[in-house]
Amino acid sequence: MATPKQIWEQQQSQMQRVKNSGIILTNETPLKDDKEEEMAKSALALFRAKEEEIERKKMEVRDKVQAYMGRVEEATRRLCDIREELDALIDPMRKDIAFLRKKIDTANRELKPLGQSCQKKEREYKEALEAFNDKNKEKTQLVSKLMELVSESERLRMKKLEELSKSIETLS
Repeated sequence: MATPKQIWEQQQSQMQRVKNSGIILTNETPLKDDKEEEMAKSALALFRAKEEEIERKKMEVRDKVQAYMGRVEEATRRLCDIREELDALIDPMRKDIAFLRKKIDTANRELKPLGQSCQKKEREYKEALEAFNDKNKEKTQLVSKLMELVSESERLRMKKLEELSKSIETLS
């Protein structure tokens, strides 16, 4: 397809040929016959038709560009609206999430020493419980030993009392 500039140059060269071919100098007056005049008119009509076609196509392209620009502007407005809605949704969630993460980090920092303290106290409790159980076992053994000794002492005293009682009986 020829560009508008090429079409215009073709038409200019056609007009120049028509002008040059229709002029005959005789006593410095141009002579034209009907055929040449008709050629000039048809070239001029062709030129005007081409100009009108170019203008019509130019208007079509301008209309298409305007319609496309309208659609682009509408799409841009819709995208801006969507972006604003997204920003409105993301912003509160982001703040809430950041707040919760900060609270979790604080809780983690507080839990660490508490966990260590708990483990230390569990060890101390186990050690104290073991010491208590050991002392309780020792006490139980001592009580058993005491009971044995008391029983043995009572038995020996009873035996001694019986012997003394027999000795007194023998004296009487």
